[in-house]
Amino acid sequence: MTDPRPNIRAGARADLLDPAALSQLGGIEFVARQVVEGFLMGLHRSPHRGFSAEFAELRAYQIGDDLRHIDWRMYGRSDRYYVKQFEEETNLRAYLLLDISESMGWTSEPGTLPSKLWFAKHLAASLALILLRQGDSVGMAAFHDKVVDRVQARGGRRQWAELTRRIEALSATGGTSAEGALRDLAVRLRRRGLVVLFSDLLVSREETLTALKFLRHHGHEVLVFHIVDPGERELPAASEARFFDPETGDELLVSVADIRSEYREAVTAALAEWRRELRVHGIDYEVVDTDRSLGVALKAYLRKRERLG
Repeated sequence: MTDPRPNIRAGARADLLDPAALSQLGGIEFVARQVVEGFLMGLHRSPHRGFSAEFAELRAYQIGDDLRHIDWRMYGRSDRYYVKQFEEETNLRAYLLLDISESMGWTSEPGTLPSKLWFAKHLAASLALILLRQGDSVGMAAFHDKVVDRVQARGGRRQWAELTRRIEALSATGGTSAEGALRDLAVRLRRRGLVVLFSDLLVSREETLTALKFLRHHGHEVLVFHIVDPGERELPAASEARFFDPETGDELLVSVADIRSEYREAVTAALAEWRRELRVHGIDYEVVDTDRSLGVALKAYLRKRERLG
């Protein structure tokens, strides 16, 4: 039977495609695999090291490794040396924390541009696959007002299947309280690791900052992906705009001409404030726009991982 999905191998790398194009390719597992394959293909020609091309059994060769453990089949396929990796070499435990509040289900271009949650879910799945291929263990928690789903951190192929199944089932609902979910996660983590938050940060700033600082205080590395729809950066070209809060149902009709410049400045200031307040506490912060490729966000993770060693 012929696979009806587009053969993106013959065209552009999936990690460089815009989300609108990616959303036409298939389910989350297929898309994440294609994105990661494209991303690793790009790294193959880059100075970055440490990203294996197989699941949790291989890692890049390092000086001093036993030559008997080199995988020669992988050398023939990639022209790079990899050694067989053993279970005890797993050196990072990562926790992916997904905001699934109702505001995450919004898109400024319904039918064309995927929602913020679609972007967050596919970014999380892609990142999980990279981590698992590194031999790391990965867990996941999804939250709105409270944590509604949780996957314990593990490694291996079965974990990838479980994570994609659970992530794909998530839908946007409820209000947002990142602070409670972050604290719930912090008290459960018995081993220091990497916590990655995917959220549009339409939350209580002070409470969320306090919870993120709490994680840092307990020795965890933290990376925040601030998911932003382009329609949140700029007001539409129409003469009037109706602001709607999906979590409260409140609406406000305003004249676009009267507030366009003030709105743009307020958004820029808000993003800058998040960046400043997080980074002063050693928390990495990346704004990712839902009309940009997933590869842009994955590079932010790569920079974080390289600093972790």
